[in-house]
Amino acid sequence: MLSVGMRLMSISVFLVVAALAAPGACAQAPPASAVIAEIHATGSARYTDAQVAAAAGLKVGDTVTRERLQAAADALVQIGIFSRVNYQFKTLGSKIVVEFQLADAPAVPVSFDNFPWFSDEELAAAIREAVPFYDGTAPDGGSLLDEIAAAVSRLLQAHGIAGMIEHTLLAQPASDDMTTQFHLDGPTLTVGSIQYGDSLAQASAQLQGRSQDLVGKPFSRFAIEVFEVEQVRPIYLLTGHLRVQFGAPVARFTGDPNKPLPSNVSVTLPVDPGPVFHLSQVSWSGNNALDNAALSSLFASQPNDLADGMKLADAWQRIEKEYGRRGYIHAKIEPQAQFDDAAATVSYRVAITEGSQYRMGGLVITGLSLDGETAVRAAWRLAPGQIFDGAYCDDMLVRLEKPTSEIFGPLPVHYAQVGHLLREDDKAHTVDVLIDFE
Repeated sequence: MLSVGMRLMSISVFLVVAALAAPGACAQAPPASAVIAEIHATGSARYTDAQVAAAAGLKVGDTVTRERLQAAADALVQIGIFSRVNYQFKTLGSKIVVEFQLADAPAVPVSFDNFPWFSDEELAAAIREAVPFYDGTAPDGGSLLDEIAAAVSRLLQAHGIAGMIEHTLLAQPASDDMTTQFHLDGPTLTVGSIQYGDSLAQASAQLQGRSQDLVGKPFSRFAIEVFEVEQVRPIYLLTGHLRVQFGAPVARFTGDPNKPLPSNVSVTLPVDPGPVFHLSQVSWSGNNALDNAALSSLFASQPNDLADGMKLADAWQRIEKEYGRRGYIHAKIEPQAQFDDAAATVSYRVAITEGSQYRMGGLVITGLSLDGETAVRAAWRLAPGQIFDGAYCDDMLVRLEKPTSEIFGPLPVHYAQVGHLLREDDKAHTVDVLIDFE
């Protein structure tokens, strides 16, 4: 076996030689060169045989040597789309059958931040022209990222647009999901105006007042998506549009098309509001510390009420906070929505994982004088051994962000910031609170 991957992204590439022979026969030595009869790929859920062959730079009918096959495997490693690359070949008459044994590397969706000249479809088409196996995703490393950037650069250059393309792995707005964002460091295009593709957003005085969050600023898909999540989406959730969807922003240039491109763009945000939902019912599972009646009182909505998404989000947080107040600091509230489109209703099945109940451990204070520390301890109402009240702890940490007479009286206490850490003992089920004044 030959290994080449230890020097390339810690991925091993092995050459396995097998001959078509009767059981028990010994494998013959591979030929110095041979014609490829077939190319196969196993183990990948995302790429076909043809795509893998193209990425490796091989095709049926090629005459290859062992060195050429090794170079093809190296090429697959360097792209970054596979976390494991093995290959073997076997003889088929005077030709050989090549098989790549693969494992897909983790990949995330690709997004394009500030390319208003082109639609996502146009960008994807330009990339696939150079990278046929491009599927809208990319790994976090490897040559594929550079190939995508080069393809988009060629598209820009063909339209007289200069600049450097950068890529960054970051979290998508309002989600823990990641995206590889491509950004043009070049001409700055300013958002001249914002329009909305739905009457509810168009009539919102609140959105009109927040338009300056985008207008007059550089065009950025990421900034627009943040604006949709933080400003536009709540307006729809408040009115029961729980499944509102936003399309890709549409940028339009104004002015004479025969003259150089203007520096301003008018942006329209497509909005599909979806139906208005009302609440049907809520069921609970996994709860012991709080019974169904207590949970329902905290939920505070009744069947047939408008399904106000913001109110619902507050309810889930209120229940989680109540668990934290009772020492269940790792409690998880997981509501699963069940939509009935015909009746325009939504019901929730709420799975609760309470976890263990914790008690107060020690209070560790650093950075204050002895008198200042004494004052904080006197104000702190959680004694060791008491049920740890997470809500109370949060409130006290907020009160301590600045020195006040409420806590310190006439003491001359000065500090600029406060750091804190909750140190859990998972065996004793206690929580030490560490507070550092700087």
